[in-house]
Amino acid sequence: MALVSGSVWAINIGNSSLKALQLSERGGVVEVVGFDNVRHGKILSGNGVTDVERDELIALSLSQFLKQNDLSKTDVIVSVPSQNSFVRFVSLPPVEQKRIPEIVRFEATQQIPFDINDVQWDWQLMTGPDSAEAKVGIFAIKNEIISLELEHFSRENIRISCVQIAPMALYNYLLYDRSELFRSDKQAVIILDIGAENTDLVVCMQSTVWQRCIPMGGNAFTRAISETFKLNFEKAEKLKLTAPMSKYARQIFQAMRPVFTDLSSEIQRSLGFYKNSNPDAELSTIVAMGGGTKMRGLLKYLQQSLQMPVERPDSFKNLKVSESVSAAKFHENVCDFGVVYGLAIQGLGLARIENNLLPRAIARSMAWASKAKYFTAAAVLLLVVSILAFGRTFLDKTSYNRNESLRRRSNNVIEIANSSSRKLQAEKSKSSGYEAIIKKEFGIFNYRDVIPLLHQTVISVLPNEKNNPGQKELYRAFDTGQVEAVLQTPRKERKQIFVTNMSVRFADDIETAELGGLSRVRSVKSQSGMSMQSMSMQMPGMPGMPGMPGMPGMPSQRTKAPARGKTPARGKGGQAAKESGVESKAGFVVTIAGYSPYEKIGELLEPIGVGDDQNKWGLITRLMNLEKIVDVNSPFELYKGSEISHFEKDTGEVDLDSDKMPLGIGIVEEIKSERQSSTLVRGSKQKTTSGVREVLIDPMTKEIISKAVVLNADGSEKIDPKTGEVEYEVNDHWFTLKLKFAWKDAPAQADDL
Repeated sequence: MALVSGSVWAINIGNSSLKALQLSERGGVVEVVGFDNVRHGKILSGNGVTDVERDELIALSLSQFLKQNDLSKTDVIVSVPSQNSFVRFVSLPPVEQKRIPEIVRFEATQQIPFDINDVQWDWQLMTGPDSAEAKVGIFAIKNEIISLELEHFSRENIRISCVQIAPMALYNYLLYDRSELFRSDKQAVIILDIGAENTDLVVCMQSTVWQRCIPMGGNAFTRAISETFKLNFEKAEKLKLTAPMSKYARQIFQAMRPVFTDLSSEIQRSLGFYKNSNPDAELSTIVAMGGGTKMRGLLKYLQQSLQMPVERPDSFKNLKVSESVSAAKFHENVCDFGVVYGLAIQGLGLARIENNLLPRAIARSMAWASKAKYFTAAAVLLLVVSILAFGRTFLDKTSYNRNESLRRRSNNVIEIANSSSRKLQAEKSKSSGYEAIIKKEFGIFNYRDVIPLLHQTVISVLPNEKNNPGQKELYRAFDTGQVEAVLQTPRKERKQIFVTNMSVRFADDIETAELGGLSRVRSVKSQSGMSMQSMSMQMPGMPGMPGMPGMPGMPSQRTKAPARGKTPARGKGGQAAKESGVESKAGFVVTIAGYSPYEKIGELLEPIGVGDDQNKWGLITRLMNLEKIVDVNSPFELYKGSEISHFEKDTGEVDLDSDKMPLGIGIVEEIKSERQSSTLVRGSKQKTTSGVREVLIDPMTKEIISKAVVLNADGSEKIDPKTGEVEYEVNDHWFTLKLKFAWKDAPAQADDL
């Protein structure tokens, strides 16, 4: 959008100088009617230059610029540096045109990496109204950056009409003046604006732009010379500028070589990142701008290292230089005028990107100032209306005195209405007590999701596809019930854990709470003739993964806790903790029981010597490190898992004859076998009898999981020839874990639950 006047001044305050360009448009021809390049007394980013001195140097340059140029009748547009700026192009979902501003504000809140109230931001629709996909550009910069830049102009009473980010101004310049470089929608042209302290890298396409500020510029070369030759900054800068004519040119360029390499590497890394993010883009040409491009040998080095053509413009193709302007002097400064050229084009309404980051308060004050003549006319009109109003007031007063009796009747009606309203409010106030009672009754539901969350926490640390990607195909086959696929992995190599029982008990003082246990349950016969172990509480069998070691400093081997009835005496509730001086904590006493087909169950529960390698942790190790593996902050933490009074682990072979094995494991099935008696029959033959034995089988794969007799090929029991005893095969192993979880977010009083 074009600004108010027919011409515009564009100003860019750099570290070395103040660049300004005045353009006007006449008959479709853009013409240079003024320009200036005022060098600062010192380089603003030089060593020893304080903030106060920097402000004084800028003020002097602006004052000198105003003495040489008249800004009173033109609009002024300025740039702000790219540091701390944000530019992002996003595609919007298909919505009505009137809803686009609402959607854009939502996207801006999500995309801008700062608080939305701490930035000035604007947006622009980059596609036409008939386009199938709406793409918008979001532009933002922090408030303090803009405030610091505008403060320099406000001191000199320069009224600013528009503020633009420097890289966007370079983009506008390139699309307007070098449109022939964009031969297709995928063609990307790079602008390198090498300044004193920073280098702006802008990748330009016809519909999008990408920027990066590289914190390296001409001053980096100066500092390299200063450090090599032990010179102050000013002398090093002078030596850099005269290097081609110096008899020490070779030594000077040798000192600057590391900076050449670092700058090239940063540019190459940035372009590589852009190419990876935009694989369809075709990087074609680099257009170099800025004072840093005047350094001898820099552009040739960049062209060789980047393997791309690099050019520095010596003229602007779509600008006509006015006869009142020195064309020769103007062309000497072409490489410094890329930013102000793009700013001025935007001011004339010819730019591709037209966002304005001028603070809204300043924009409103400028809008009011431009309407001063309208205010004068409004004031005259107000005076006329006031005179007419006084006459009307006199007539109304006469009418008011005639209607005194009507007003008295109206006041009586109003008083009655107010009295009724007060009575209504009194009745409503009585309802607050009932609301408190209702709220208290519903308080029991405040923590109803805590137990499910504890279950979810335990499930998340079991071996699964995420924790053991090496057997992810096994876990997927198990989840989808593909028995044949599960059987492809030998049972004793399946890193799985099945939880068959889990009990949870709340304790208001977890320190003194007793470790709990699972209740024993009976076996029942199923209709198919098989018997199943019923369970007091059952969780779905979770696919497993290899065991993981404890964290450093935590023992991997534990001594079994004292038997039931021999636990040291403790106080009741939180009283014992209070007497001992230990702050009581609420929590849960949890008992987990289950089994695993993996041959080395210890590796699945708590392997030894794996340190911080999370890929090798086990079930117990992950419980000790919930804060490292749970995606969100967990309200639970394992309570004193290294002390035997608060943690107990027990394992053993799955065996029907075991009185320690937790129930609920597998399905009981009867199978026939041929048993050989030791009694001799007819002299030398042993007697063979048929028998029935019970085994536990896997509910899914129907494999035997309990300790079972080894059978010969004919179905008879296999006898160990050395011992004469029946041979047994150990299959799965059971485990029982008794542990405590501290509840970090527990209410202050147990009565609140």
